[in-house]
Amino acid sequence: MLKHCFLFLFVLCHALTYSQAHAKNINEITQDSITKSEFLKHLGNGYLPTKYFNFDLRYLIKYNQYEALRTGIGGITNDAFSKKYRVNSYVVYGFGDDRFKYSIGGGFRIAEKTNTWLNFSYTDDLQETGSTKFLTDKRFFQFFEPRLLNIDLFHKHITKSIDLEHQLTPHLLTETQLALTKIDPTYNYSFNFDGNTFENFDLSIAKIALQWSPFSNYQTSQGGIKETKEGFPKFTLQYTKSFKDVFKSDFGFSKLDFRTIHQIGTKDNGLSEITLVSGITNGNTPLTHLYHAYPNNINKETILQRFSVAGLNSFETMFFNEFFSDKFATLQVKHYLKPFHVSKRYKPQLVIITRYAIGDIKNPERHKNITFGSLKKGYTESGFEINKLLFGFGLSFTYRYGAYHLPEFGDNVAFKFTFNVSL
Repeated sequence: MLKHCFLFLFVLCHALTYSQAHAKNINEITQDSITKSEFLKHLGNGYLPTKYFNFDLRYLIKYNQYEALRTGIGGITNDAFSKKYRVNSYVVYGFGDDRFKYSIGGGFRIAEKTNTWLNFSYTDDLQETGSTKFLTDKRFFQFFEPRLLNIDLFHKHITKSIDLEHQLTPHLLTETQLALTKIDPTYNYSFNFDGNTFENFDLSIAKIALQWSPFSNYQTSQGGIKETKEGFPKFTLQYTKSFKDVFKSDFGFSKLDFRTIHQIGTKDNGLSEITLVSGITNGNTPLTHLYHAYPNNINKETILQRFSVAGLNSFETMFFNEFFSDKFATLQVKHYLKPFHVSKRYKPQLVIITRYAIGDIKNPERHKNITFGSLKKGYTESGFEINKLLFGFGLSFTYRYGAYHLPEFGDNVAFKFTFNVSL
């Protein structure tokens, strides 16, 4: 694993250097349709813009424990193509599972003033088991997604969806989705329900999500509503409902997910960031739709074998697939000290971190061929990061203590890289 990390990071650094060296040339190619500032904004959001189509950098290269190297191409049409219609798609290939994945979709704008879009998509891809995505999350792009390197538990899904985006007010964004999904775990798993055993299953799901940013500033123009100043705290709420026997859906369950993020201060002068995430599911919920509390520790014997890259909001000492819950809550507190001004360009920063998770699960015996624990005693870890030591790289040290402290000292320690790059 360590060899793969170094190889991937080397390729990443080379790609970043190449991108920066050729940004001027690329900008000259696209100067007829976009300005330099617009180009950099697109690039910072993960897009390489052209006249009618913006290529999505997320699909170029990734790595995980199941697919190994994953590479492909994708993107979305831009305003020069049409301000009322858009087409988005991608195709990727995983060398580890020797399989193509793809998605094709599109949408049309119903109301420009409220940025209301009706979207359609068909997706055949993988999703991490136990993960939850909020519909209203803004596009979040990283040149390098550290936690992805370590994930090994995925399920295949074929999803047909229709969703409606609507800016209810400048401070309140909503999105509603209806989806039909066929799910097939890539691992040995079966779910016992009503006397039957399911190794794969169909779901008919409705979701509604709201994101409320009461302290942000917005500007309304002909092009819609744009956030001009980010304010905190921010709140996100999402309700999910799976309907049994609707379009041959196998299970009925519901989920309620909540997240709030608050920041005090600035990164240049000292910043405290508090993130609270919670979720609860009720009904006959398979493992694929339970909660895993964001683990990021590889199941290897020694500290050096587990040496990888730290995530942004993950539990660095919690092993993958160690815990699953049908109700949980996590609290993370980060304090960024004022950067050390060693020189004009060299400014490493110390971050002190504490994380706490609690949860529980009913009827764990329904989930066959997989072993996991409960978080009902409360899980705690603390540590620190020293970021931007060299070319965006830093170091992270985290220690696991409390109710889930392990007998061997080394099993409670996570020592990893950090990686922070921004345009």
